[in-house]
Amino acid sequence: MNRKLATPVLLLIVFSMLLAACAPAATPAPTSTMAPTATTAPTSTPAPTATPVPTATATPEPAPDVAALWKDLIAGMPAEKGYGSVAAAALNTELADKPPFLLDVREASEVEKDGFIKGSVNIPVRDVLKSLDKLPAQDQAIVVLCASGHRGGMVLSALRLLGYTNVRNLGGGLAAWKKANLPTETGKPAEAKAGTAPTLKNQALYKLLNDFLSGLPEGFYTVKPDVLNASLAESKIFLLDVRTKKEYDETGRIAGATHIPFNDLFANLDKLPAKDAQIVIYCASGHRGAVAMMGLRLMGYTKISNLGGGLGAWKTAKLPVEGWVDWNVTWSDFLSQLPADFYSMAPAALNAALTEKPPFLLDVREASEVEKDGYIKGSVNIPVRELLKNLDKLPAQDAAIVVYCASGHRGGMAMAALRLLGYKNVVNLGGGLGAWKKANLATVTGKPEAATAGTAPKVDATRLAQLDAFLAGLPDGFNTVKPADLNAALATDKKPFVLDVRTTDEVSKDGSIEGSLNVPVNDLFKRIAELPKDKAAPIVVLCKSGHRGAMAMMALKMNGYTNVTNLGGGMNAWIAAQLPVKK
Repeated sequence: MNRKLATPVLLLIVFSMLLAACAPAATPAPTSTMAPTATTAPTSTPAPTATPVPTATATPEPAPDVAALWKDLIAGMPAEKGYGSVAAAALNTELADKPPFLLDVREASEVEKDGFIKGSVNIPVRDVLKSLDKLPAQDQAIVVLCASGHRGGMVLSALRLLGYTNVRNLGGGLAAWKKANLPTETGKPAEAKAGTAPTLKNQALYKLLNDFLSGLPEGFYTVKPDVLNASLAESKIFLLDVRTKKEYDETGRIAGATHIPFNDLFANLDKLPAKDAQIVIYCASGHRGAVAMMGLRLMGYTKISNLGGGLGAWKTAKLPVEGWVDWNVTWSDFLSQLPADFYSMAPAALNAALTEKPPFLLDVREASEVEKDGYIKGSVNIPVRELLKNLDKLPAQDAAIVVYCASGHRGGMAMAALRLLGYKNVVNLGGGLGAWKKANLATVTGKPEAATAGTAPKVDATRLAQLDAFLAGLPDGFNTVKPADLNAALATDKKPFVLDVRTTDEVSKDGSIEGSLNVPVNDLFKRIAELPKDKAAPIVVLCKSGHRGAMAMMALKMNGYTNVTNLGGGMNAWIAAQLPVKK
C-alpha cells in the first residue's frame, strides 16, 4: 500500500476506535474472517421479573355487633319518653304548633284505602333506606307511622341506628289516630322532594338494615291474635312478653309467656330458646315488640314474629288473658243486665222472708255502728272493707244472702262484688237499716253472733284481688256525699257533674237536680261518652235511695274515673232535705 493511501486509512481506524469506546458496551459480532464452527446457540437469559407493587385495598368493615347496637338503641328509648313513641293526641298538638316530618311507611294501596294524616310523605317501609335523600336532615324531627305501629317501630330503629337523632313512632299507628277521632285525608299525599342523602360512615350497617327492610315478606313478620291463639293449641311456641313488670302484673298476660322486660332483653339472651325455635314476641301495642323482633332476627333468630297490635289487640279480640279482668266489659254486662228490682229487696219483703225461709243476713257496717244502732236479729257482721277476705264465713254461692248497711250504699257495693264473684242469689236491703227502722221493723242490741268459718269457694283469683282492693281501700265516708254538701258544691265555679242513674219514669215523677244528666243505670256504659272526657273531673252519681248510685260509682271508679262519689240516700235524701228540685 502506498503512503498516500495508508494515512487516510489509519485515521479512519483511529476514529472508529474512538466511536467504539464512547458507545455502550455491546456483544461483539463474530468476525467474518473465517466461518465459525457450528455450535448450539446459547439460551438467552430471561430478563428478571419485576416484583409487583402491592395494590392498595380498603380494610373490610367488621360485621355490625347487633346485640351491642340494640342494647344502645333500647337504652336511648326510656319509658318516660314512650320508648321512642308518641301518642296520637300529643302528635296532633305538635302538628298545630311545630310540625315534625311525617313519614308514612304503609303501602300505597293502604294509603289510598284508609287515608293519611295531612302533610305526611309516603315511602313504603321496604323503600325507606333507599330514599334517604327524601328525608330531612338527621337532626330534624321525624315521626314515622304505619297501620298499627309495627312497621313504624322497625323504621324508627333503622333510622336511629343510622344517625337520625330525633325519630319517633306513632304509637298504635293510624288506627290509634283514627280511634282518637283525629282527622285524616283521602287521595294521594304530596310527593317527597329529593335532596341530598347523608354520608353514612358505616356502610356495613346500612347494608344490613336495608337488606332487612327491603326484604320484608308479606305480613312484615307479624302474627294476628286469632292466628296465634289457634297456633298455641297446636304448636310449641315460645311466648316472649317484653312489657314492664308493672304492666305484666297489673294488666295481665297471655298464659305461659316468659317475661323479659324490653330494656333487659339483649342482656338476657340466654333465657331465649334456640335460634330456630318458633318465638312470638309481644308488648302492649306492637311498638316495642317490633323493635325487639327486628334485632333478634338480625341476630339469627329465624322464626320470630311480633303479635300485631300487641296485648291490646289480643284483648280486643276477647282472647283469654291471665291475671286481668276487663272491667269495662264486666261492668257493662253487669249493669246492662240488672233486673227490674236491681237486686234490691224492700224491708217488708225481707221481714216476710225471715219468718218463712230466712236468708243469710250480712251486715257490712262497722262494729261501732252495730253497737250504736242495733241490728236485725240473726245477722252476721263483716264490715265491708273486710268482706272479701272472709268468704269462708259466707254460705254456698247459690244460697240466699241479703246484705245491708246503714242506707243501702255499702250494701250495693258488697252485693255487686259478691255477684261478680259468682254468688247467684244475693240482694241488698233497699235503704238499709234506716229504711228497716222507718218501716217500724224490729232490731236487737248488743253484739251479733260471730260467723262460723267454713271453706271459701273457688273464685277467679284476679277478680277477687281487684274487688278486694277496691272495697278494702274505701275511704272514710265510703265515697258518699251528703245532700247539703252537694248543694253547696253546685253553687261554686267548680261544680261537679251530676249523673242521675234513675229511670226516666222516676225522673218524670219525682223531679231532678238542676243541670243533672239522666242516664239510666242499665245504659251507663252504652252512653259513657256523655260523661266528662277528663276522668279526674268530679262526678256525683245519684239514684232514688243510693243502691244503684253505689254500683254506678263503683263501676266508674274501677274503670279509671278517679273523683266519683254517690249521693248518700239518693234523691229521697235530697228531697227530705228540702233542697231544690226541678220538675
